[in-house]
Amino acid sequence: MQDDMQQLKQQRVFGTRNRRRLWRRVLAVSVVATALSAVAAGPIVAASADKGVGPVKDVKLGPVDAALAQKGAQVFQQKCSACHKFHERYVGPPLRGVTTRRAPEWIMNMILNPQEMTQEDATAKELLGEYMMQMTFQNVTQEEARAILEHFRQNDAAGAGSAAEKK
Repeated sequence: MQDDMQQLKQQRVFGTRNRRRLWRRVLAVSVVATALSAVAAGPIVAASADKGVGPVKDVKLGPVDAALAQKGAQVFQQKCSACHKFHERYVGPPLRGVTTRRAPEWIMNMILNPQEMTQEDATAKELLGEYMMQMTFQNVTQEEARAILEHFRQNDAAGAGSAAEKK
């Protein structure tokens, strides 16, 4: 791959066609490397289609808890808002309506266990493929993840989220 880049630099040919060829090669190499690392890691445990992979197996939901949602909003602002917005694609996917698309256990497991989720859960793999960015673990506790989920539920129940999160 470096040889290809050097060759292109020497030829001073950086046309669109050559850049596309180079990026295709880079992408192919990264796909092969990912596949080889998955094989080397051993057998993959089947992920639950609804709940994902991680410590959260069951979440009991009741009416939205405003105090817990407020705590979740604070944690979200500190640890998640650099990559996620509710109304727009940013570094990560937009979160508006996430509680209608995903099970609460899946959401919490993605927050708590993003690396393993993107390796073993089909939906998380698709998101990684679309956004081309691995979600990083933000040192969130299970209680904080539950609060973030409540924040998502509150926003989805409101239908639009707060104006501050549209930015």
